[in-house]
Amino acid sequence: MSAPVLLVIAHGSRDPRHAATVHALTARVRSLRPGLRVETGFLEFNAPSVPRVLERLAAEGADEVVALPLLLTRAFHAKSDIPSVLREARARFPRLRIGQADVLGPSPLLNATVEQRLYEAGVSPGDKGSTGLVLASAGSTDPEAIAVIAEIARELRHTGWCAVRPAFASAVVAGGFSRTADVVRALRADGVRRVAVAPYVIAPGRLPDRIAAGAGEAGADVLAGVLGASPALARLLLTRYDGASAPVDRAMSA
Repeated sequence: MSAPVLLVIAHGSRDPRHAATVHALTARVRSLRPGLRVETGFLEFNAPSVPRVLERLAAEGADEVVALPLLLTRAFHAKSDIPSVLREARARFPRLRIGQADVLGPSPLLNATVEQRLYEAGVSPGDKGSTGLVLASAGSTDPEAIAVIAEIARELRHTGWCAVRPAFASAVVAGGFSRTADVVRALRADGVRRVAVAPYVIAPGRLPDRIAAGAGEAGADVLAGVLGASPALARLLLTRYDGASAPVDRAMSA
């Protein structure tokens, strides 16, 4: 039997750069694994919607789908929105087996991509010891997601940065996190001369723009790009896909 279809589920955005980045990422995934069918669905704002993609796959006679949330942490969308959409689809299309893969983070591949974007923005590996890093995520009120971002900041600190502090882009500040501009200023107040801001987000949009605005407002020295359609991120999608589809493959061969 053919391999399960990989359905990448993105949130969606009114900003056209978001969908363009998602499609570039899925194209890279296809290039890494020719023959694997990779589809993209959005929760809102962009087409096609996740239900529409699943409807089409069911009509075409697909046997199995692995739905992969294009999310960095297990927060509301991963715990509520996406499972709800998939439950409804399972009820509508009982012959289509629909599994859900893990979210992307945390992962060493994501941490490596964060640092790669910083190097592309002008930071050299030799600068790390004198540079404070602001790890700016979209933001969440979910304790699990907050803990993950804090742990990633600690992991990056151990790679040689003189300081690493998490920040949130959203107006909701939880878990003791502050906005990007406030964290940049706090590092300056602590005597850090050079400050870099790394957006821990996948694609451009409103919240990444807010991160950039905060970095500019507070006078950060370096602003890295979003994670984007990096080769490491594409490999990570396939790792999550394989982890979700392997039990099915074993069952089929048993």
